[in-house]
Amino acid sequence: MTAVGARRGGVRPEIAARRPRRVELGLIVLIAIIVMAAYGLASLGTSASVPGNLGPFLAWMLGLFFFVHVAVRRLAPAADPVLLPMALLLNGIGYVMIARLGGDVAGGSDLAGLQSVWTAVGIGGFVSTLLLVPRVRSLAQYQYLLGLGGIGLLALPLLPVGVEINGARIWVSIGPVNFQPGEFAKIALALFFAAYLVDAGELIKNRLELRDLVPIAAAWGASVGVMVLERDLGSSMLVFAMFVVLMWVATARTMFLGLGAALFAAGGFVAFRLFAHVERRIDSWLDPWADPRDSGFQIIQATFSMAEGGLAGTGLGRGDPDRVPFAETDFIFAAIGEELGLAGTTAILMAFLILIGSGLRIALRATRPFEKLLAVGLTTLLGIQAFIIMAGVVRLIPLTGITLPFVSYGGSALVSNYVVLALLMRMSHEQRTTGDAEAPR
Repeated sequence: MTAVGARRGGVRPEIAARRPRRVELGLIVLIAIIVMAAYGLASLGTSASVPGNLGPFLAWMLGLFFFVHVAVRRLAPAADPVLLPMALLLNGIGYVMIARLGGDVAGGSDLAGLQSVWTAVGIGGFVSTLLLVPRVRSLAQYQYLLGLGGIGLLALPLLPVGVEINGARIWVSIGPVNFQPGEFAKIALALFFAAYLVDAGELIKNRLELRDLVPIAAAWGASVGVMVLERDLGSSMLVFAMFVVLMWVATARTMFLGLGAALFAAGGFVAFRLFAHVERRIDSWLDPWADPRDSGFQIIQATFSMAEGGLAGTGLGRGDPDRVPFAETDFIFAAIGEELGLAGTTAILMAFLILIGSGLRIALRATRPFEKLLAVGLTTLLGIQAFIIMAGVVRLIPLTGITLPFVSYGGSALVSNYVVLALLMRMSHEQRTTGDAEAPR
């Protein structure tokens, strides 16, 4: 009876500590081979020579991969074995493309050097999160502090330390360090929304009263309002989508999806009327050929770039993705499409689908409402952000100027995404070792 109960309630700790990590190690070894081969091919395609820094690159990559695997083996041995390898695959392919776009791969580049540093910092943040958060549910008691902290982080760029870049005031500069506090504010707001809805979700579900919605509506309104003032409309849309999804999951009321769609349409219309750069982006999305040398130039070049890639791509190092402005950030998906073709972009899309599917599986198996809502919120952040940027590049929706998780160049986004990954893996480990999971159907 005890053995049956152990199998139903969760995996026995001695088994859970071995099987997932063996699977994870095998996947990480395979991914390391793929990334190393891609780095070598990028150099061969560019200069027809093996990169001279292949040895240091291999040591750096294997060192980081081995370090993070050992950390997970010790801190969360029963966690999902797929999440970390998929993130490392996306991060590795992104690094190769950034090195390719930043200059000579063999000689290295400033962008590649900075991204390698941020990758190490991101993995450090991942391990630190696993160390500092032994139980995710303990964060729920700080819900209002997290809500205020999230709003404070969002408002930080409005202070004198804020810096405006490309029309958006989302950066903070303190000495030599520049970062985007909004990337970490999203995590704090996800924790706040999940914790508050645990208490208010049933009340809202059974009897909808305005006073039950005031705290969460105030947090949402303040966060979106601040981001509108900063002209960070991509992040504003991302937080709004997470808010609507969590309200829907917490209350099981489909009316929130309809209300969210209506509010989104109204907000989009108002932004179109008030902000000139939003109007330009929508106009260039509808007809980029109306102004091919200015507002439509970026999207036209990205379309040509992906068309040039075809099914299998031009080959790493043999394309010309540099002609697309901001190819290392907003349009790295187009660069991948040119040099790796439809096959490469499909592989990136599949990696994201696996990552998102694993996050939703953690949410489905959670028995505690807070973990369920938090897993949904964090997965929504990754999934919606990936969709927004990939759909923007292929002209399914207007461009919003956010980065592709784990792939695009950028330190703040990379570190925050690794923190999100660590929280998901911590919840997965708790489910498998303490029995806090529903039996698979």
